[in-house]
Amino acid sequence: MLLYLSLLSSAVVRADEGMWLLPLLKQQNFEQMKGLGLEICAEDIYHPDSVSLKDAVVIFGQGCTGEVISPYGLVLTNHHCGYDYIQSHSTVDNNLLAKGFWAKNRNEELPNPGLTVTFIEKIEEVTDYVEEALKKDTSRIEMKYLSEPFLNRLARERAGDSLTSLPGVSVVIKPFYGGNQYYMFTQKTYSDVRMVGAPPSSIGKFGGDTDNWRWPRHTGDFSIFRIYADSLGNPAPYSPTNVPLRPKKYFDLTTHGVEENDFVMLMGFPGRTDRYYTPAEVRERKDIDNRIRVAVREARQWNMLDKMLADPKVYIQYAGKYATSSNSYKSSRGMNIMIERQSTEYLKERQMNELINWGWDNDIQIYREAADIIAHEVKNRTMLKRRMQYLLEALWTGTECSRVPTDFSALKAALDGSDAAARAAALAESDARYHRFYDKNYSPETDRAITKTMLKLYADSIAPEYRPTFFRTINKRYKGNIDRYVDALFKNSLFANPSKYEKWKKHPTVKELENDGMVRYARSIVDEYRQLGRQLRPSENKIADARKTFIDGLLMLHADEPSYPDANFTLRLSYGRVLPYSASNAITYDCRTTLDGVMEKVKAGSRDYPVDERLSELYRQKDFGVYADRDGKMPVDFIADTHTTGGNSGSPVLNARGELVGINFDRNWEGITGDIQYRPEYQRSIITDIRYILFIIDKYADARYLLDEMTIRP
Repeated sequence: MLLYLSLLSSAVVRADEGMWLLPLLKQQNFEQMKGLGLEICAEDIYHPDSVSLKDAVVIFGQGCTGEVISPYGLVLTNHHCGYDYIQSHSTVDNNLLAKGFWAKNRNEELPNPGLTVTFIEKIEEVTDYVEEALKKDTSRIEMKYLSEPFLNRLARERAGDSLTSLPGVSVVIKPFYGGNQYYMFTQKTYSDVRMVGAPPSSIGKFGGDTDNWRWPRHTGDFSIFRIYADSLGNPAPYSPTNVPLRPKKYFDLTTHGVEENDFVMLMGFPGRTDRYYTPAEVRERKDIDNRIRVAVREARQWNMLDKMLADPKVYIQYAGKYATSSNSYKSSRGMNIMIERQSTEYLKERQMNELINWGWDNDIQIYREAADIIAHEVKNRTMLKRRMQYLLEALWTGTECSRVPTDFSALKAALDGSDAAARAAALAESDARYHRFYDKNYSPETDRAITKTMLKLYADSIAPEYRPTFFRTINKRYKGNIDRYVDALFKNSLFANPSKYEKWKKHPTVKELENDGMVRYARSIVDEYRQLGRQLRPSENKIADARKTFIDGLLMLHADEPSYPDANFTLRLSYGRVLPYSASNAITYDCRTTLDGVMEKVKAGSRDYPVDERLSELYRQKDFGVYADRDGKMPVDFIADTHTTGGNSGSPVLNARGELVGINFDRNWEGITGDIQYRPEYQRSIITDIRYILFIIDKYADARYLLDEMTIRP
């Protein structure tokens, strides 16, 4: 009976479920948040015309969240969000991943080419504007109501040159609810972002793959950067003369801590959810997307790890790549387990039938038709989808040599012409493209070993008539021997041999590039991707149109309830409480962990549980300072039933007064299906306690000068 009631109410949005749009916060959520313990006004969180907490939340890089924590542009985010940049500054002799990094003054802060931090300046609802433009537009752009280029052109036209010509300013329009609603975001992006501090991986990545997606956790998953601007506070490229940004808002921190049942909220940029899936789409996600990803990445990661453990240089080169691959692997594996265990397909079946029956009662048949179209097209594209997923996972993502440059048209035009300056510029760009591929983190021998494994796995999974054309070369020239083909590829290609490339530069010809084995390999994969994309597009378009109708029906069905759209990497707010949970029968987890647990795990002897002598000594001496909890123990992590997903990494976690009490960094294994179906009894965000972060900065790193520029409340 209890299970039945849980399933029956699953379509109703709970107070602690949701990734809420800030402009609707006051009308949709404020009273619920007050009931849970919120002590500040809605306008303190988000105000469209003045400074609010929202202005201290940033996009960190391309896929994480960060928060400003000082009047001099300090940004706090996760260790795993800063991992690639920590790794980029590491060498075998100066391994910052292993020993950490703390700039003792601003002159020691490290620049990070390519890293950006983006503020959201303004959020506007523009549904009427977009729908009017869609009516007037006569272009033949396919699926224009979801088209990013089309919508962003509308955004630029609406904003005007006077806004978009300002330094670092851009505008985007994003679709919500499958294209039933639109918002425009004005953004300001800073590109001079310098690394200030990061703990060693023994703290920032404590638990490694063993603990990833698991609770209890004991990870100090944080790193610190600083935003720099020109003398006027405007975004500017890196320059030694730039100065720390004076932000319009930064968070206060508190050492007060959290207790069970405390209200918390977080803001961030969740990447993607699929809460409006039909049962057919859940099955497709499980049986194709996730299953293939798990199989391919498991094989790839064994190869990668073997090379990493054999060579310290390769370990540093591939640490970030391995972590990224492993994170997605474990997420997909866990989701499939939990889809089965938590009856996710059945829940979606109930939700779909509820809408269909409501439509039937109100003489509206379009919702049944929409569901039927989605089911039919999902089934219809099964083989194409399977081929595409193997192509992307095994060949495109799986092999680095698939990403060599393949378009040499500009270089050919310059070499064929008589303009010496154009020729020099084209060769310089060609050189830059080469070194973007063959950078300091590329190991040809590692890529060679992985490529052999990936090609064999792909060949075992896809019938010969459906493979990319480079397999013809394998069969004809190498008698089907994949190892021989790959060895020849890496032996002869310019892109695996810098000495061959330097020789080519003395007498550059486009013909030699186009005949390069790796270029032909990569082009073959791109051609297959484009062909599959063309074949899949009709089904994808029909599904998108049907989903728009389906979602519109759900919004009508639940018109008297608060609703939130799927995540699409736009600024959202989630809220809930610090709560324990029951993972399964007779297994219940507390909502907080302490440094005691770090020391207990170290005894297990796993390489994922290292601890250095400095932290051990602080623990033995119980030298926790003002950061200890009331019972004298050193807090490390806690969990809350806030609704999060990828992209929320680094999100600020705030208490009822809007003070920073932690940063989000992961989810639990049992809550991993929250991207599709939020389950309040399982869903937990895993958060590093701000007191542990301050303890590490102060006591472990002896970097108290950083604390001096923060506002830390007791």
